[in-house]
Amino acid sequence: QLHLVESGGGLVQPGGSLRLSCADSKATSLSFYTVRWYRQSPGEQRELVAGSGSGGSTDYAHFARDRFTISRDPAKKTVYLQMDDLRPERTATYSCSTVLGVFTYWGQGTRITVSP
Repeated sequence: QLHLVESGGGLVQPGGSLRLSCADSKATSLSFYTVRWYRQSPGEQRELVAGSGSGGSTDYAHFARDRFTISRDPAKKTVYLQMDDLRPERTATYSCSTVLGVFTYWGQGTRITVSP
């Protein structure tokens, strides 16, 4: 089974940037699987932020388009979410997820707060 781990979250000022990373704890390659980033604030539904297909396709939520970029580094077996021009919002936990066969895997998430 996969054990996804996210990193890169924290407190950032409005307009700042963060780069989140997602990788398997045992360095399993994610190259053949679609990886998606989600976010969720307390009391709200989990929301898709961005997705990266195994064939190179990408998709973004409307709020993330033009400011966020999902990418992969096959050599490091890592999927990134570059977030630029961050806006003040409720604190949210960002999680990465992938599907392997009939199983869906989730990381523990990394918390992001955008505040002055």
